[in-house]
Amino acid sequence: MPRSPALACVCAALLSLASPARASSALELVRMAQHHEAVREEEIAVRRYMEALSLDGTCAEAYLGLGALRTRGGDLREAERVYSVALERVPDLRPAYAARARVRRALGFRREAVTDLFAGSGDEVSALRTLATWHGEDGQLPAQLATWRRLAVIAETTADSALAREARTTVRALVLLVGPADPASAPPSPTSDVRAVVAWLTRRGGT
Repeated sequence: MPRSPALACVCAALLSLASPARASSALELVRMAQHHEAVREEEIAVRRYMEALSLDGTCAEAYLGLGALRTRGGDLREAERVYSVALERVPDLRPAYAARARVRRALGFRREAVTDLFAGSGDEVSALRTLATWHGEDGQLPAQLATWRRLAVIAETTADSALAREARTTVRALVLLVGPADPASAPPSPTSDVRAVVAWLTRRGGT
C-alpha cells in the first residue's frame, strides 16, 4: 500500500531526529567508557566504546578513546586497526593520523609513521620537530641535522626569531656530532658562483 505524502513527511522527520539522538547516546557511552578507564575497568571501557561505535560509526571520540586504550594496553596492532577504521569513517580526523603515527613508529613502520605524522599535523614546524626527535632517538644524526636545517629555513622565511635561534644552535651542535658524515660539510669550489655559496651556507644553517 503506498504511503501518503503526510506519512512520508512524518517518517522523514523522525529519521532526521534519529541521527542526533544516536550521536548523543554514543557520546554518553563514551563518557561511561572514560569513567571505567579512570577506575581501571578496561574491559568494560572497551565494551562501552564498541557500543558507542555500534550506535554511531562516525563517533570520533569513541575511536580516539578506544585506540588510546588499546595503545596503553600494548595491543598496538589493534590500536592501528582502530585508527585506520576511524580514518575510513572520518577522513579528516587529524588526531587519528597523529595517534596512528606513534603506533606505527612503535611497530617499526617508520615510513608510514612519517606520512601519518605530517597528515595529522596542521603545523609543519611541529611535525618537523617531532621528526627530528625521532631521528635522534634512532641515532640518525645526519637525518636529524637535515631536518633542523629545514626548520632553520622555515624560521628565516617566517621571521620566527626564536625558532631561528634554536635552529642555529641545534644545527651547530649536530654539525660537530655528525662530522664528515655531513653531506653539506664540503664547501663549494673556488670557482662556484655566489648562489652555490649561499645554498651551501643555507644547508649548513648559517654555520
